[in-house]
Amino acid sequence: MYTPKPYAEAELATLHEGMRAWSFATLVTVGPAGASATHLPFLLDARDGEAGLLTTHLARKNPQLEDLRAGREALVIFQGPHAFITPSWYVKQSTFPTWNYTAIHARGTPRVIEERMAIHAVLRRTVAVYDTPLRAECAGSWDFDVMPFDFVAPRLDMIAAVEIPVQSLEGKFKLNQDRSEEDRRGVIAALERLGEPQGVAVARMMRERMETATSA
Repeated sequence: MYTPKPYAEAELATLHEGMRAWSFATLVTVGPAGASATHLPFLLDARDGEAGLLTTHLARKNPQLEDLRAGREALVIFQGPHAFITPSWYVKQSTFPTWNYTAIHARGTPRVIEERMAIHAVLRRTVAVYDTPLRAECAGSWDFDVMPFDFVAPRLDMIAAVEIPVQSLEGKFKLNQDRSEEDRRGVIAALERLGEPQGVAVARMMRERMETATSA
């Protein structure tokens, strides 16, 4: 990922926070058939290894599984909030439009898990992270753990789990760091005024970074 120095983010805790927040990510591999990509939910174990361990699951019928079984390097792309930025929001407007965005790239050698009960454990963890919190908020009544195993077992045989120990981690948070404080405040105000969710999220990240730099 091309990352000019002002946009580079190397703080591990910040990267892990982004990976959790943007956890429906893109798994990319390159094999004999060329490049493959699958969009999947990922779990992060931050304390496993120096940079963490990623876990997901996918259909056994997915051709990309062969790349994973072969142990070819995998790239997982976490895409954060993004927004178009017009020079109209700057004080100094002698420049061009750009795009503010956040992204994290994680690389590692995958390990495929095909044992039924190990896959079941991955699904239970996935449900605990994504579904269980919703039950408290919206009075949901579905419960994976009470489903008869005979009903669950056929589904387990249709998927494989994948672990990717993170061997390298790159973060790019392009948030107008190369513009003046006046220009950045103009962007924040405009994005908040427009009210588009992605833009509001970008504005929040810009504001947080400016406040952190001021208090440092």
